[in-house]
Amino acid sequence: MGALKYVVIGVVVVVVAVAAALVLLPTLHRVPVQYVGSPSGYEAFVPSGTISYNGHTDPTGTLILSNGNTIQNVVWDGQYSSTIIQNHEQIVQLNNQFVGQTDPVNNQQYVPLQDFYVIKGQIPIQQVTINGQTYYVIEANSINPANIAGFYTYQGWVPNIVVAMNTQGTYAAGLPGNSPVFQWENLTGTVAYQTWIYQDYIRGFAGRVVLVQSNGTIIPYGAGTPSGSALFNFSSPQQTYNPSS
Repeated sequence: MGALKYVVIGVVVVVVAVAAALVLLPTLHRVPVQYVGSPSGYEAFVPSGTISYNGHTDPTGTLILSNGNTIQNVVWDGQYSSTIIQNHEQIVQLNNQFVGQTDPVNNQQYVPLQDFYVIKGQIPIQQVTINGQTYYVIEANSINPANIAGFYTYQGWVPNIVVAMNTQGTYAAGLPGNSPVFQWENLTGTVAYQTWIYQDYIRGFAGRVVLVQSNGTIIPYGAGTPSGSALFNFSSPQQTYNPSS
């Protein structure tokens, strides 16, 4: 009986140890939340796909910081996750439909557009390991919704827009429906008109907006959802762009 008692105790100890290890296992693959970006700057999450995380599907992509540096393998977890996935899927579908067709206004071919999500201020992220791969998870529920807004533009211009937003002297302006910019026979004219076309297909999206830089260069884009109030100066500009001024 004495020997049996020790065997039972040994089994219990092993079971308890294994159970404790299983409980602690997820924490072994996490790093405490840290903050990236500038407290007064703008960063952008650029989705490219999805991933299964914590029992649900989240968008994954790249994070562009206010200084222009990028972080790969980023997961957006929390508020607006499903909205981002839906917006991105619709953009991909529209690209499949329109890219390669001819813009009837300037006779140039349409190009791929990309949605991206700008966060004002620092971003809480946590480094995790998923299936042996390191990812950086944006803790979106810890971000003030007023500081998050969605946008879309030509996919090659997303880094330029982030830099422009963080550059003093840059401002946003709307294009009137009869703006000569739409007739420009270059990428700027094409994207300006294409953002206008896409707004009719995605609820909450609105094109015909440009960032005007201090050197006079403009970058056409559109605004979407979410639409945090702290970014209204970019998503809902009150002035109109006139290329002759």
